[in-house]
Amino acid sequence: MNTPAVTALDILHAHEIIKPYIHKTQVLTNSTLNNLFKCELYFKCENFQKAGAFKSRGATNAVFSLNSTEMKMGVATHSSGNHAQALARAARLRNIKAYLVMPANSAKVKVEAVKGYGGEIHFCIPTLEARESTLEEVIRQTGAIEIHPYNDARIIAGQATAAKEMLEDIPALDVILAPVGGGGLLSGTALSAAYFSPSTRVIGVEPEMAQDAFISFKQKQLVPSVNPDTIADGLRTSLGSLTFPIILDHVSDIITVSERSIIEAMRLIWERMKIVIEPSSAVPLAGLLEKKIELKGLKAGIILSGGNVDLAALPW
Repeated sequence: MNTPAVTALDILHAHEIIKPYIHKTQVLTNSTLNNLFKCELYFKCENFQKAGAFKSRGATNAVFSLNSTEMKMGVATHSSGNHAQALARAARLRNIKAYLVMPANSAKVKVEAVKGYGGEIHFCIPTLEARESTLEEVIRQTGAIEIHPYNDARIIAGQATAAKEMLEDIPALDVILAPVGGGGLLSGTALSAAYFSPSTRVIGVEPEMAQDAFISFKQKQLVPSVNPDTIADGLRTSLGSLTFPIILDHVSDIITVSERSIIEAMRLIWERMKIVIEPSSAVPLAGLLEKKIELKGLKAGIILSGGNVDLAALPW
């Protein structure tokens, strides 16, 4: 087993740092869904989080971990939306600048939210190469410090606090399901389970149209994403050099789901739970709809990663 980049103490420390600035989000259950899947499902509602997604946890921890010298020139990142919003908000809390590189096809609701938090946006074409090269130029011009969306120990520790809270509220979960894109949430979730509830398995769920994590996990070597085209826009990024080893060591399995199932799961949660989630949040439940995960008789947690959805462009 590799030595993890993030320790249990890191997660506990991150939680203390971010508590004044985030919500301790609710855990909801739903009898209709429990009966449908013949198990106890508990949903950690990060769609109710500050800036609308779990990303506020990691971004807040990263920004508030900076010393006065590091924060002087501001912070910068590339993001399709949720990390950009979270970083812009965290920077505003510390009264520093935030420079956000966003793909030109980012959801309008996420772009407007970043602007609302005072972030300075630099648009680029929607490729990882363009995002990274544009970010390099922004950092060269501004001197800002990079806060990577997921490949950063401070980010992983912050994201891990969602599962930590969930396990405190609902002890002895048999399994936790989390979506996976860059792996910040999944790796953090897996570490929280390993440290605070070792009997809890963690399973990642990914869109078939962006299945680099699934391929990487099965082949045990990092395979970058190539032209991902999924409605789950928050899951289009590749795993990172920090997140991948943690996932290999601590995640039980990764499965993939179809676009049709993602939309069906999203609609099911909207209709039955009466809450707004974005497509990325629906990916774990889609795994149950496709019967790729057997949870009969078990207690299962699902992390609903966010709720930033364009109400003018719903997928049904």
